[in-house]
Amino acid sequence: MNKKLKAAVIGSGNIGTDLMIKILRNSQHIEMAAMVGIDPESDGLARATRMGVATTHEGVDGLVKMAEFADIDFIFDATSASAHMHNEVFLRGHKPDLRIIDLTPAAIGPYCVPVVNLEQHIKETNVNMVTCGGQATIPMVAAVSRVAKVHYGEIVASISSKSAGPGTRANIDEFTETTSKAIEVIGGAKRGKAIIIMNPAEPPLIMRDTVYVLSELADQAAVEASVEEMVQAVNSYVPGYRLKQKVQFDVIPEDQPLNIPGLGHLSGLKTSIFLEVEGAAHYLPAYAGNLDIMTSAALATAERMAQSMNKA
Repeated sequence: MNKKLKAAVIGSGNIGTDLMIKILRNSQHIEMAAMVGIDPESDGLARATRMGVATTHEGVDGLVKMAEFADIDFIFDATSASAHMHNEVFLRGHKPDLRIIDLTPAAIGPYCVPVVNLEQHIKETNVNMVTCGGQATIPMVAAVSRVAKVHYGEIVASISSKSAGPGTRANIDEFTETTSKAIEVIGGAKRGKAIIIMNPAEPPLIMRDTVYVLSELADQAAVEASVEEMVQAVNSYVPGYRLKQKVQFDVIPEDQPLNIPGLGHLSGLKTSIFLEVEGAAHYLPAYAGNLDIMTSAALATAERMAQSMNKA
């Protein structure tokens, strides 16, 4: 039987705490070894202590002093883009072979969306989980891309204001830049654009994502089948991920092309995909699907990497 590989979570906020709970409850290949924060009064550190997980409130400086650090194989960084830049260099100086799963938009390592390109990066020592909006929408762009050449992909991620913590709010610029780039690099679009909306509605709304893709003309049934297959693949590790309604199509004729900034006037097939992501409510309420899809994708990535490492 394969041994579980040990992991530390850096960041005791919403995302880090939810991830810790997922590892403790659901992981087959990863064992929770340490929770790292900088606020000794944080709920995440208190909860970790109650659940029997070793903790430090001294950040990565405290982590490397812990006895548990010697046995740690994986680091999940759920801090901020700027903090991750420091953490990567600091931790690598103490343990060069660490596998670091980056849940910030720092993008030091290659972008990773498990259902699209994880196998290409299975041996990387640092992978970037893009953003919550990216994890939800890039699979849809990729689903169209495997049927037809995609000229342009635009995504709109709408999340509840209550599910956006300080880290998320501090990373808004990085969110749009990282997600836009990943739509191109992973999704296969020639040009990508990302928009995030924080909705203050009460009661809080579940995460909603809209994906617009302009591609070459293609068989609509084939595109729809590819999208539905990809939805099921994401749903295998994010049970609350689903289509909100049927995929919609519009044929853009050559004499009435769309004017796409940076690409000019283009015709083809416009595919509109509407998604809903309901969280598992492991730590935060079910409306926080944006957090759930990030932590679920990060854990799915580490699980697959751990499997590969155990077989090596």
